[in-house]
Amino acid sequence: MNRQSVCRHGVLPPHILTNIALNGSRRQRAAALASLSADQSIRTARVGSQPIRPPGARPLGLAGLAPVKQVTVYDAEHGTRLPGRRVRGEQDPPTGDVAVDEAWQYISDTWDFYLDAYERDSIDGNGMALDGSVHYSVDYDNAFWDGRRMVFGDGDQEIFERFTKCVDVIGHELTHGVTDNEAGLIYWAQSGALNESVSDVFGSMVKQYVNDQKADQADWLIGEGLFTPEVQGVALRSMSAPGTAYDDPVLGKDPQPADMDHYVRGIDDNGGVHINSGIPNHAFYLAATNIGGFAWEGAGLIWYATLTSPWIRRTTQFRGFAMVTAHQAEALFPGTDAGDAVREAWAEVGIPV
Repeated sequence: MNRQSVCRHGVLPPHILTNIALNGSRRQRAAALASLSADQSIRTARVGSQPIRPPGARPLGLAGLAPVKQVTVYDAEHGTRLPGRRVRGEQDPPTGDVAVDEAWQYISDTWDFYLDAYERDSIDGNGMALDGSVHYSVDYDNAFWDGRRMVFGDGDQEIFERFTKCVDVIGHELTHGVTDNEAGLIYWAQSGALNESVSDVFGSMVKQYVNDQKADQADWLIGEGLFTPEVQGVALRSMSAPGTAYDDPVLGKDPQPADMDHYVRGIDDNGGVHINSGIPNHAFYLAATNIGGFAWEGAGLIWYATLTSPWIRRTTQFRGFAMVTAHQAEALFPGTDAGDAVREAWAEVGIPV
């Protein structure tokens, strides 16, 4: 992970911040511009920044030793020096600071999910300590994974609530660490959209795991509750109905496509990584609900086996990823309809395999 310190993934798409900078109130515009400025210098640094793992190489793990959870939360105290002041560790009681306690709980929940569902010892598979820093900067509208820790802004409280509020947002960001340690999908165009989609997939499953929900019980929303009541929207993204998460005078309309007929081309947002992720997101939703049960035991297991397989490279495109999921479905669930369910899901979004 020697190169991850320059790889920073923010959950909030830049097009949302750009729209706020154009359409918001003076305070909202100032918060959005400050957040964009903080994010911009490192967004382009993501391209090609993931560490390269030789094909087929697996985490070494700690043979014979039981995994030990190590979660620590720091308070940046509205500054930008990280990690900040240590405020809660693994053996410490709740602090009463809601952002601190949410960050600690949801990082811990994500660790539990990966161990319980996939026997993965932290996001690197080798027992990596998981740190989070809250109260980052002033009115900072984002949360990000920088390769070493989670960092959370408090939001502007007019459009965005605190970014520790949603367990799926934290699961999303920490999953970037899993992807960086496995396929290392380059953060550009289709491979970058897959990178974002994988984080949405596992972020949603972390929420479902915490709530003990089966696939047909989940809301399939990413960041539900992150908007204040002033916003005309329900979440940052919808996996069940991409393009419907919000339609707001300040934020604009959710631009995510649900299929390849509406694929968005261009260079903004690293080739549309936060926008076109709606296509593989929708394919996963369809596969998970068709297979049924707990998503992490069915479609999630297929996607995890795909992400960690030697066939997924840094430049893998949608169709290549889809082909591997179909193969893994048949290998993991022989004699069932899982393979057909996966193929039908990809076909519905315009990617036949």
